[in-house]
Amino acid sequence: MKTINDFQFANKKALIRVDFNVPLDANFRVTDTTRIEAAKPTIDKILNDGGSVVLMSHLGRPKGIQNEFSLKHIIDEASRILGSEVKFVADCIGEDAEAAVASLKPKQVLLLENLRFYEEEERGNVDFASQLAKLGDIYVNDAFGTAHRAHASTTIVAQFFPNAKCFGYLMAKEIESIDKVMKSGEKPVTAILGGSKVSSKITIIENILDKVDNLIIGGGMTYTFVKAKGGKIGSSICEDDKQDLAIEILKKATEKGVNVYLPVDVIAADAFSNDANTQVAPVGDIPDGWQGLDAGPDTLECFKKVILNSKTILWNGPVGVFEMDSFAKGTISVGDFIAEATSKGAFSLVGGGDSVAAVKQFGFEEKVSYVSTGGGAMLESLEGRILPGIKAILS
Repeated sequence: MKTINDFQFANKKALIRVDFNVPLDANFRVTDTTRIEAAKPTIDKILNDGGSVVLMSHLGRPKGIQNEFSLKHIIDEASRILGSEVKFVADCIGEDAEAAVASLKPKQVLLLENLRFYEEEERGNVDFASQLAKLGDIYVNDAFGTAHRAHASTTIVAQFFPNAKCFGYLMAKEIESIDKVMKSGEKPVTAILGGSKVSSKITIIENILDKVDNLIIGGGMTYTFVKAKGGKIGSSICEDDKQDLAIEILKKATEKGVNVYLPVDVIAADAFSNDANTQVAPVGDIPDGWQGLDAGPDTLECFKKVILNSKTILWNGPVGVFEMDSFAKGTISVGDFIAEATSKGAFSLVGGGDSVAAVKQFGFEEKVSYVSTGGGAMLESLEGRILPGIKAILS
């Protein structure tokens, strides 16, 4: 796997695909700088080598050229985080972009305009990719969040750099972290899968059963499994058409020697509301009109023992409706257990939108080994797919 450590960038122009698809408020101020900060080590290495940097990214889902999706809005924040002036050009291909790149001196940074102002970007157009390729000597992909897309800037452009393409530090770390869980993780390996639907996690479950020792199932998809086993789930969320699938998953896990841990009790509520009445109920005996919205105390004790006995941990999805304070305890507790296991030497990877949001909300970012920056890309990796953006660098 070639990374930027395999190249010397002195007097070279690095064309870097970054993921600066950051949230902006109504005044076009960046409200979360995580993705810009994540790209900084890669950019720093190239600038310290004496190279210059040409950054390309998308922002949002524009329909043609739209001011609210212009990357010019993030220049000031990017300059502050990178500690160096970020120049900007109001196009990503063509004469203006080429002139801006030509005038770039060593140790300078240039940000191109939003790639998605051109529909050719998402279509993976070869001619568009070839025009992007004119803007650099070495192609660096450091945008894991878009690595599952076969777009011009994430995949196609790499073919124009047969001997001068590599991963940035962020991409390399993402790949290594997923490999630690899926291939080389120290045993016991435990996967904690939460969220509301079995259907959205089925491919992941099927793929990881050969890699894990323990599978903890939480969140809304719990109730599909419980109902399939004959339990009473009250008004809890359930995919009735996935009950046979749930039984099949449990059967496969048994055949492969994987220990499956479902909740044994839950915090049930009489309404989907932070102010609802609550009670602790057995997971298979929830009263009519009540719904399970968080893991119960006995469940958390069980999960704690499994997690603290693990050497490699994957966490994808919350175990309760953590957005409501009344039902956040389960997810916070799981975060605490993972943090404790990590402090004792376990490797922990958190990935997937809601679990990442929970980790950030409750302050676990520095207490786990790695938090993935790519939701969809992370999930597809866990499903066993080779992402187009990764394959393009490796081939």
